[in-house]
Parts: sequence; C-alpha cells; structure tokens
Amino acid sequence: MTETVENLRSRKCAPCAAGTPPHSSARVQTLLSTLPEWSLDNGGISRTFRFANYYETLAFVNASAWISHREDHHPDLLVGYDQCKVRYITHSVGGLSDNDFICAAKLDALLAS
Repeated sequence: MTETVENLRSRKCAPCAAGTPPHSSARVQTLLSTLPEWSLDNGGISRTFRFANYYETLAFVNASAWISHREDHHPDLLVGYDQCKVRYITHSVGGLSDNDFICAAKLDALLAS
C-alpha cells in the first residue's frame, strides 16, 4: 500500500504489542517520503518548527500537547523563543513505528494553510 500524508492524518495511534519490532529502514524511508520536512534523528524522526515569536511557539506547543494526549503518543520537545524541535520515537519498540509518522503528519496539519 502506498502511504499518503492524508492517510497518515486520518489514522489513530495504536499501542504496539509486546515484541513488535521497529520499522525496517525501507519502511521508514517510504513513510518519511510523505513528510518532507522531517528527517531521521538518532533513531527517531524530528522537525524544527519556526515561528515569529514566543507566543506563537507556545500556541504550537499547546496544540501539539493536545494531539499527543489524544493519540497517547508523546514526543520530545525542545522549545526556544521562536522555534520548537519535535522528535518522535516509539520507545516500546526501540525505534520507529507507524505512530511516529501518524503524529508527525498531524502536527504538520496544524500549520498547513
């Protein structure tokens, strides 16, 4: 199945069963190709979002927290005055799962307009 960003955005994160392996490099590259602003980062995927000021940055952080809570999949955030670096990894599988890409696609949608 060819994955699209719209397909990722429409999906819901699901818990990974015990023993679930992380995605293969080929699967990671396929999913990453749907999210051009994201890149591999120390076993996970990350993107730095840039904003005009601190208020906009914090508004994004709060919106991303709402998505994370709803999906029950939480990223690492590095917040600065005018930027927020978001990094996803699925710790329970020791690498990347569909959940990382689903959440990344949903965060991208926050700024797509």
